[in-house]
Amino acid sequence: MATTRVYVARLAGLTVLGPDGESIGRVRDVVVAVRFGRQPPRVHGLVVELPTRRRIFVPMLRVTAIEPGMVTLNTGTVSLRRFAQRAGELLALAQIVDTRVRVADPDLPDLAEVDVFVADLGIEQTRTRDWVVGRVAVRGHRRIGRRRTVHVVDWSAVSGLTPAAVGRPGQQVTALLAQFEGLRAADVANRLRELPEKRRLEVALALDDERLADVVQELPDDDQVDLLGHLEVRRAADVLEAMDPDDAADLLGELPESEAESLLALMDPEESEPVRRLLAHSPDTAGGLMTPKPIVLGPSTTVAEALARVRDPDLTPALASMVFVVRPPTATPTGSYLGCVHIQQLLREPPAHLVGGIVDTDLAALSPELPLSAVTRYFATYNLVCGPVVDAENHLLGAVSVDDVLDHLLPEDWREEETPPLAQTEARPIDTDRRLG
Repeated sequence: MATTRVYVARLAGLTVLGPDGESIGRVRDVVVAVRFGRQPPRVHGLVVELPTRRRIFVPMLRVTAIEPGMVTLNTGTVSLRRFAQRAGELLALAQIVDTRVRVADPDLPDLAEVDVFVADLGIEQTRTRDWVVGRVAVRGHRRIGRRRTVHVVDWSAVSGLTPAAVGRPGQQVTALLAQFEGLRAADVANRLRELPEKRRLEVALALDDERLADVVQELPDDDQVDLLGHLEVRRAADVLEAMDPDDAADLLGELPESEAESLLALMDPEESEPVRRLLAHSPDTAGGLMTPKPIVLGPSTTVAEALARVRDPDLTPALASMVFVVRPPTATPTGSYLGCVHIQQLLREPPAHLVGGIVDTDLAALSPELPLSAVTRYFATYNLVCGPVVDAENHLLGAVSVDDVLDHLLPEDWREEETPPLAQTEARPIDTDRRLG
């Protein structure tokens, strides 16, 4: 059954349907405008993410019904312009939730003169069919051994919720982090780029080093440099340590040499050494593209052990497609390179067999000086997704994977472009994204 009152946190992720049931996208946020005096904020509309990942604005006047699991519009014709936040507008989930406020409610004397935080906003439709923020859910600080209690109060009882207050530092990010749980790093990076700059940095600071490193690797180069520049220098070095060496080298290559050297000096030597080796190569060569940490095994390793290494969930599918067999030492640069074993071959062999007996010695290796164009032809010629990089002395230096090649073949700003739609959307463009008056 349709409702005329709903909390915005329950809207996040709901499917948006046209009048004929065609899917248009999913709700990502709610646009509200705080008004002067004690008038409740007006809800201008929804931020809807299309299948292409473009975010558009849908006015609340076009919303026919809000039901469990879906929002229905009165038209399938919506503006496909990218959403742009206007002066005076606030995003409910990205900016208002987790803001520090005060509550003056005679029924809640314990909250008087105490800082609390916005947990959610209740929006409701008026008799004139406008939507406004009527209720506010607030929570206090967590107490030892107790869960934080959430209170729902009337909008008029809340003070301190203004555009200026939302812009102050120190805002919590509990709700935003909850939205990112379970998402792939690339999807978190995309969501992060859509946030206002202040909130983007607050979320980044709240992520642990490993998660932040994964997300940074999925950002465009300029955004990587900007985010790293906002981190305390010790934290920046820790994040670089947690990044894949090839991605850390690419990022450091975008920085002034003195700044990059300062960060390398703060990193653990075991983590910085492979990055330094990568920086010694031109970024558009096999040596610059490679990762120095593929799966490297000795010839006496069993097939069972090799398969166990391949099952590592932190490996990309490309790197997991092949193991490399060398004489000790097995850390890059290794001892003498003997050859490779494809995962299909491992799956066909008895578990007790040794990888040294099934090595492919015929596959040509890449030299570290080989240019990107030649690396691309190599992958196309041999139908590979991963290939070894071997120096003139026959030491394995690392491996190039097809995703590394694609990263350098695509335009520099490819991460900023929208993903092409997998299917034609029924949403049709119009020339206006007019907000309510």
